[in-house]
Amino acid sequence: MRLQGLRYLAVAAALLAVLAVLAGTTATARAAEETRIGTEIKDFKLDDFHGNEHILSDFDDSKLLVVAFVGVECPLAKLYAPRLEELSKEFSDKGVAFVMIDSNQQDSITELSAFARIHGVTFPVLKDLDNVVADQFGAVRTPEVFVLDENRAIRYRGRVDDQYGLGSSSGYARPEVKRRDLGIAIEELLEGRAVSEPVTEAVGCFIGRVSRVTPHGDVTYANQIARIFQNRCIECHREGEVAPFTLKDYDEIVGWAPTIREVVSDGRMPPWFADPAHGEFKNDARLTDEEKQQIFTWIDNGCPEGDKADLPEPRHFTDGWKIPEPDAVFYMADEAYDVPAEGVVEYQYFEVDLGFTEDKWIRVAEARPGNRAVVHHIICFVQPPGGKASGFSENRSGLAGYAPGMPPASFPEGVAMFVKAGSKLIFQLHYTPNGSPQQDRSYVGMCFIDAKDVKKKASGGVAGNLGFKIPPGDNNYEVKAKRKFRRDTLLVSMTPHMHLRGKSFRYEATYPDGTTEVLLDVPKYDFNWQLRYDLTQPKLLPQGTVVHTTAHFDNSEENLANPDPTAEVRFGDQTWEEMMFGFMTTLDPNQDLQKEPLSAESEDDAEATRLDDQAAVN
Repeated sequence: MRLQGLRYLAVAAALLAVLAVLAGTTATARAAEETRIGTEIKDFKLDDFHGNEHILSDFDDSKLLVVAFVGVECPLAKLYAPRLEELSKEFSDKGVAFVMIDSNQQDSITELSAFARIHGVTFPVLKDLDNVVADQFGAVRTPEVFVLDENRAIRYRGRVDDQYGLGSSSGYARPEVKRRDLGIAIEELLEGRAVSEPVTEAVGCFIGRVSRVTPHGDVTYANQIARIFQNRCIECHREGEVAPFTLKDYDEIVGWAPTIREVVSDGRMPPWFADPAHGEFKNDARLTDEEKQQIFTWIDNGCPEGDKADLPEPRHFTDGWKIPEPDAVFYMADEAYDVPAEGVVEYQYFEVDLGFTEDKWIRVAEARPGNRAVVHHIICFVQPPGGKASGFSENRSGLAGYAPGMPPASFPEGVAMFVKAGSKLIFQLHYTPNGSPQQDRSYVGMCFIDAKDVKKKASGGVAGNLGFKIPPGDNNYEVKAKRKFRRDTLLVSMTPHMHLRGKSFRYEATYPDGTTEVLLDVPKYDFNWQLRYDLTQPKLLPQGTVVHTTAHFDNSEENLANPDPTAEVRFGDQTWEEMMFGFMTTLDPNQDLQKEPLSAESEDDAEATRLDDQAAVN
């Protein structure tokens, strides 16, 4: 498989992709109506994770009190915990006190203690059993912050700042803070002025409130819901995987019920973006209508647990490699890479000498993150002798990739990837900070196969564009590309690839007889979940077929993930630049290397195909 055909395999969300399940706007707006600016908060009494009692009147000597609602597993709360600590230190000598409150029923005291320790929180961190205090504030999300004046009336509620958040379907991280809402509100109040923007939208996880509905009904966790989660969700929502919480324990799941309902209703989970009107895909992750309705009914009925005897047998996952035990393992570097607690990390490239003194056939390869908490994606390229490690290179071929929840690419028996002697391995790593300093040392494993057992060489194709210029402010800029196939070809899978301004992507085939067919349509592209779309059955593209790709980009202010809507955007490797590639995994239906082994002539033909790919990248 070539560079372009495999580059897509791992571009997916870790932290920010997980944030896709946490969006929502109307609940926060409703809470703002119910608990208006100016509402006085009554005295309350809560214990911290040490068991020490705290009451609101303890802070009577403070001019202002900042109350931040958090959840220990919420990714946004993790990102903003150290920032709240920084703000606490900034304003501590100006008469401003801070307190953090956890109202989630699913969060234990032990977890709360670990949260404060990991993120360096030194001010009081309290546990709100039965969400009594959250109800008084009208708090909805985590993190959501409130600023109380000397009379303990609410003068500001909403987000900490605008760097991290959620767009229409997923999460984003701006390169820098544009408006420090909480800091501005504090400064204005200390100066005796009214807060200029007293209400902002808090985005994040729903607070896991105790249900006021008595559990009832025939749809139970044990009998139906556990099976749905096992089949559809636990691949990512389990210990050691990328999702922020597990879906294996009833008591844990109940606290996440409001968020589960929201993301299922909106179609954000499980992540799948292909229009069902076009194509059939064997990795289609969508819930059925019946499964959705069972989840809604279960939540509406108070999340009844049911008879534990009805629980399905636990689903078992392979710890470690998902491929057979590798014949060789290569790490990205001798030392781990330091990932900062906050901010945006540029793509990192690492070059590794494979030490291959002879050509190799690779049956399957798997890239694995050393630290799943911060690895957004991994792509492993094979670089022929003389190539460069960083940046785009059209003669580079892909070997393996990592994306949350996506298994390694597999091929039919007798299909393998070809690697020339003297090649090097290039790791491309995309990291997403999670609120505390981390380290990562990712790696890749390979299983070899003897040349005599290979029937077909795995290949790829691309229809992409390098020459576009997206104007500032344009919310629907169109970029096109095409690829003509020189021979009969089996199309196995497709993956569109763009960056943060990507809006939609479409593949369409024009066959030699003039007929056309939409192969894949992704109307709402999401950089954080760049999926590989595997066809249920490989599609024959007869000689002369042209695959057209059409992408749209949103470079406007309405795109909240947009790094800079005032900039003209061109092709580039980093996320604040853009790419437009329609990658394809292909096979030659007529190839049989056991009858006609790979030769210099066939390698020349492969080079011609590579040049076709290069020409297809406009």
